Amino acid sequence: MPNAWPARRSAPRFFWLWAAVWLFYMIGPIEEGWRRPEPWERIVSLAAAVGFCAVYLTGFMAVRRHYRLTGKPPSRGPYLARLGAMVVLAATLTAIVGESGLTTLVYIGVMGIFAFPGRAGWSVVFASAMVAGVLPRVVPGWDGTYDLLFSVMVAALAVWGVTRVVQRNAQLAEAREEITRLAIAAERNRFARDMHDLLGHSLTVVSVKSELAGRLVQLAPERAEAELADIQRLVRQALADVRAAVAGYREMSLATELASARSALDAAGIEADVPITGEAVDPERQELFAWVVREGVTNVVRHSEAKHCWIRLDRNAVEIGDDGRGPQGVPEQLAADDAGSGGHGLGGLRERLDAAGCSLSIGRRDGGGFLLRAAAA
Repeated sequence: MPNAWPARRSAPRFFWLWAAVWLFYMIGPIEEGWRRPEPWERIVSLAAAVGFCAVYLTGFMAVRRHYRLTGKPPSRGPYLARLGAMVVLAATLTAIVGESGLTTLVYIGVMGIFAFPGRAGWSVVFASAMVAGVLPRVVPGWDGTYDLLFSVMVAALAVWGVTRVVQRNAQLAEAREEITRLAIAAERNRFARDMHDLLGHSLTVVSVKSELAGRLVQLAPERAEAELADIQRLVRQALADVRAAVAGYREMSLATELASARSALDAAGIEADVPITGEAVDPERQELFAWVVREGVTNVVRHSEAKHCWIRLDRNAVEIGDDGRGPQGVPEQLAADDAGSGGHGLGGLRERLDAAGCSLSIGRRDGGGFLLRAAAA
């Protein structure tokens, strides 16, 4: 199971590699440019091809980053300039190497639909397709087929689907974050109301009775003594109510801890792969695994120096791993050493899990980093 974590996170991390792979088809124009008889033709064609690939790749990544952060199409200004540069470089390359330079039309169509979803993007696609369909038929010595036109349209449709998926995923993530923020705000309001209800009446009565007792000290000492005893009773009752309320407020929730884990990892600059809910876990173990998530993420934030952290849940187990420096010491002794030093971290967590009939294992994750796993025995 741990070996699968990096694979699940590698898609966003190496998205640029996925985009660059498709530049393989630029090998044809580059080879044609290299075969040009004149040195200036070789230099200009190769420079145009490399510049075209660089503008395409950086623009593609910039658009994807914008979608991922905002879930909305980017503003057109900067990308119109990129698209214009791609057109100029493509025209220069085609003028020197001939028909093979029309391969660039596929990338121009892709950039158009990716950067300008809607009519503007499809206008770029149709313009590219028209050039791909007409130019080979009117230039003497060119093949005159429609293969390139078909490639432009298919690539544009494929990337249009990708933009829809990326945009929807970004919007969904934003909605989930908003739901989490609203839930936290609602819980704070609930707790504030509870504290007001618990303490408002009690403290008001205590204030009135203390004033009365102060006036009765000289006039009726026995009555003042009774009022003071009543004040003590009210204070004890209010303290018990507050403790009960705080105990209920601090009851561990796996969903809450997962949300807190995402927030803590983001604040620490650690890329998080954390489930949205704990529904995969047996309801009887959700509170227990919430403690595991809290302690595990705390250790990642404090000690790991990691760049990525993963949390995996199933019905009877939870795993937390990172790509940091890994455990410092013998894995089997870490929790025992923690307990022996008077800490309440991994040692206390192991005791809690043992009492619930679960096991705790800690050590190095395959590929480097730290792995903590709690599972039902």
